[in-house]
This record gives sequence, C-alpha cells and structure tokens, in this order.
Amino acid sequence: MKITKVNVAPKSVKLKEPITISLGTIEHSMSAVVEIETDEGVVGYGEGAPGILITGETLKGTTECIQLFEKQLLGVDPLDTEKIHSIMDASAALAPSAKTAIDIACYDLFGKKANLPLYKLLGGFESSVKTDMTIGIDTPERMAQKAVLAVSQGFDTLKIKVGTGVESDVARIHAIREAVGNDIKLRLDANQGWKAKEAVNTINLLAQYQIELVEQPVAYYDIEGLTYVTNNVSTPIMSDESCFNSKDALRLIKARAVDFVNIKLMKCGGIHEALKINSICEAAGVECMIGCMVEETNIGVTAAAHLAAATKNITRADLDATFGLNEVAIPGGVGLEATSMISLSNKAGLGLSK
Repeated sequence: MKITKVNVAPKSVKLKEPITISLGTIEHSMSAVVEIETDEGVVGYGEGAPGILITGETLKGTTECIQLFEKQLLGVDPLDTEKIHSIMDASAALAPSAKTAIDIACYDLFGKKANLPLYKLLGGFESSVKTDMTIGIDTPERMAQKAVLAVSQGFDTLKIKVGTGVESDVARIHAIREAVGNDIKLRLDANQGWKAKEAVNTINLLAQYQIELVEQPVAYYDIEGLTYVTNNVSTPIMSDESCFNSKDALRLIKARAVDFVNIKLMKCGGIHEALKINSICEAAGVECMIGCMVEETNIGVTAAAHLAAATKNITRADLDATFGLNEVAIPGGVGLEATSMISLSNKAGLGLSK
C-alpha cells in the first residue's frame, strides 16, 4: 500500500454553546480534516484540531503544515508508522495537530487493511469507553444547572472548569455539589489558572466537596510548582498541558510531579506517541486519562476512544467534544448525542465512511 494523495479541508463550525476555561473562551470547532488516498483504493480519515489556547496552533498553519507533509509522504506505505513520524519530525519541529491528522488517518488505514476495528489492533482491552461531561466556567448558579442536566443525561462524573480565584472557584464547586449530591464524581480542571501556593490553599479548601482529582493546577512549565502542589494536598493531581509527549511524561514521572497524566492526541502528535506516553506511565504505576480538545470533531474523538478502549492503563476518559457540535465531519464513530458510555463499532479502522 502506498500513499498517492493527501487531501486536507479546513473546517470551522460554531459550537452549540461557547465554553469558557481559565485561559479564554472557545466558540468554534476548528479542524483540518484529512483524507489519505492509497494505490489500493482505500481511504484513511484523520483530523488536526489546533487548540490555540493549548498548543498555540492555528487552523491555517495546521492546514499548510499538512500540505507540506504530503510532499514528503507520497509513495510511502501508510502502515509504516515509525517511518511516517520520522519524515514528519524532519519536516516540522512541533506542529502536533498536523502530525495527529496524518497519524490518525494512517491508523484508520491500518484497521481497514486488517479488516479490524482499531481498538482490536491497539490491544482490544474493551470495546467501550466511559466519559465524563465538562462544565465550563460560568456563574455558580448556571454551572449547577448544567451539572444537573448532565446527571439527568446519565453522567456520573463531571469535569468542572475552575482557576479564576479562590472565592469564585469554591462558590462554583459548592453550588454544583449541592445540586448533584454526593454520589457524582467531580474532577476539576484549572487549566494552569493558579500559582503553586494558591493551588494548595484552594485545593485543600475544595477537598470538603469530595474531589476525585485536580487537573493542571499551575503553569505548564512549572514542574517544581506542580510537584509542590502534589506533595502538599491529599487530592490526586493530574497533568495536562505539562505533558505534550513521552519526554514530558518521563520528566514528570522522574520528578514524581503528578498522580495521573492526561493524554490528548492533538497535543502529542497522534496515537503513535500516545502509546509511548501510556507505556512510560504504566511502567511507573501511573494511570492515564484520555482527553480531547474542545475544537475536535468526531474523527479525533473516535480515534481517542479506540485508544482508550484498547489499553488497560487508560482508566479515565474526557471525550465529550462531539456533544457540543451540530454536525459530524464524516459519518460514523462517536456521535452527537450526549452519552456517558461510548460504544465502538466493529467496522474496520475508525468506522468512518462517506
């Protein structure tokens, strides 16, 4: 099998409702949708969803980078994933979303060539994934209302965005806990919103509300601060923006900086690198969560769901991006209806087709 063409189409779709995090507000799903054509007539689908608040990438830049990759990848076997990534790394130093688009499409082709769903090829641990539902920053009353709605839809785990200040964060979590009761798990995500000492103070105040974990409490580069927080609170701490790739994961593990690691395909460059991150964490006894960017469509979320289902050490999932969309990029895969249990089909690859 050889790559004969790489088609890329930038796509921007307004979300049903904007979502606010400590870094800013996101209003659109933005994705460079990729189709890799082969000499065997089989097509693989992927996407690069640049999250400028997280990775610093733009849709225009991601699209142009994918076009650059095409020139280097024509004639290469898409199943040679190590070679594919070596070529892309030599062409662009970073550009994780662009690399993810190619990576996902190649893994889709891998599944189609083997006539197996991707989760089977990646490990086959499970065929479904349980996800949480994210509640963006808003007034305490509005966030509590959204939390109640999510629970009524069947979600028993909520991911709550925080990071705007001790008083406001405590008020939000108090309102949500009061509204949903004590049986619902609450995960908090500060998106780098606190300083280290502020994080310790805030997390210890919030511990009374039975918090499952806190994600990325401090700036991505402040590994010492992250370690300080982890060592001074009883609530488990998870990295997100501090871990883009396997080298970051190794650094966090060596520093004993976190209790969990959040893997996102759009941060790390795709499934190829995500598997390395998970292996490092698993060897160290650190469980992982699989996450997604708000900007992703069903293509990226479906790929992440296959990876999560396949691997035992990915024990948590935050794969709710499609629930905020009005349409899918390509039919198939994870749908638009809000559901806590994502069941994967037995169709070959990602199960996507036009």
